[in-house]
Amino acid sequence: MQKNSFTVTEALIKMQRYCAYQDRCHKEVTDKLYQMRMIPEAIDHIIGQLIQDNFLNEERFARSFARGKFKYKKWGRRRIVQELKQREISKFMIDIALKEISEYDYLNTFHELAEKRNQQISESNKLKRKKKLADYLLYRGWESHLVYEKVNELV
Repeated sequence: MQKNSFTVTEALIKMQRYCAYQDRCHKEVTDKLYQMRMIPEAIDHIIGQLIQDNFLNEERFARSFARGKFKYKKWGRRRIVQELKQREISKFMIDIALKEISEYDYLNTFHELAEKRNQQISESNKLKRKKKLADYLLYRGWESHLVYEKVNELV
């Protein structure tokens, strides 16, 4: 089975569409280009062109990623930071991205999420109930001091 091979121009057009669809990080684009069997020199050229034409912008990606994961998936800062690090986003960019989330919204969302989840847990044993609620919130990336404070308050 012969995989398609692409010219640099074809790959560039494909990546422009890929980046126009949603914000991407450098790592996603690089991985995609390696899957397309592009050589490192071509990858560097294409990435440079995408940055120059503003299809690829690491700060824009980090900001929209943080906003989206917080707003729609209700992730805490720890999970957002971990996911951005996996995408090889710099510490500097991560700090900028986290500024997208206001402290008021952050705590408000946390309290709503904790209370909603507490209602959903049918466990009657107090310790098991606390563990289930804490595990859920920690998995979502909320800070442990917030989680344990809230769990003790609710249960």
